[in-house]
Amino acid sequence: MILTSIKKKLTIALTLGFLAYLPIQANAWGTIGHRVVGEIADSYLKAKTRKAIQSILGYETLAMSANWGDFIKSDSTYNYMYNWHFVNLPAGLDKSGVYQFLETDKKPNLYNKIPDLIAILKKTSSTASEKKLALRMLVHLAGDLCQPMHVARKEDLGGNRVSVLWFNEKSNIHRVWDEQLIEYQQLSYTEYAKAINHASAVQLYNWQNTSLKDCIYESYTICNKIYDTTKPDAKLSYRYNFDWVDTLNNQLLKGGVRLAKMLNDIYG
Repeated sequence: MILTSIKKKLTIALTLGFLAYLPIQANAWGTIGHRVVGEIADSYLKAKTRKAIQSILGYETLAMSANWGDFIKSDSTYNYMYNWHFVNLPAGLDKSGVYQFLETDKKPNLYNKIPDLIAILKKTSSTASEKKLALRMLVHLAGDLCQPMHVARKEDLGGNRVSVLWFNEKSNIHRVWDEQLIEYQQLSYTEYAKAINHASAVQLYNWQNTSLKDCIYESYTICNKIYDTTKPDAKLSYRYNFDWVDTLNNQLLKGGVRLAKMLNDIYG
């Protein structure tokens, strides 16, 4: 009986230790942010695209499917997808350096998995389950693509090891950008999407015609500014929100617009 109890406690300790060891940089935008991206994308879908998506997802909306990529992290069956959510870029790269890095880094990552998912959705021989998984992950990764800390540095786990205070609460840069800046706006995902979904015709054209490499570089540029202006142990509060909320909103809006463009290109 005693041995059984000891074994049980040891198993729990080892499990908790393993979970604590796992990198945590793959979360992005949090629940609200991803749903905002999905909700915005839905407003730009063509009728043919909407019909095709419904044939795959049923009555599951883009907004509600957007977090599937994070929810399934609780199932070890999907551990192989962990690296899909980000691409670690070293500091100090210019545009050509970013391009070269993306071309030479062959490990599964945010940059090279998006085309793979699109290919599955375009392939007529893909099964229904393959299409559902690919669509859910594409919706999710399109959000990750515009989260600046998902092209951040490997050595600090995408900013997770850069500690800061958010309104006197212990946090880190990655968490601030994933969730806390968004939650500070005090909006539901539908309210948030409605509040920021006002792109001009010029913005829509530019964002819809940005290459995947340029999307990565754009997020990388913002990421570097975040590193430069958010020092370790900084006390972040009202001023940080004032300085960054427009960038945050633009990134969420771009994510939705670009996701719609990907889907319309597949099905429209």
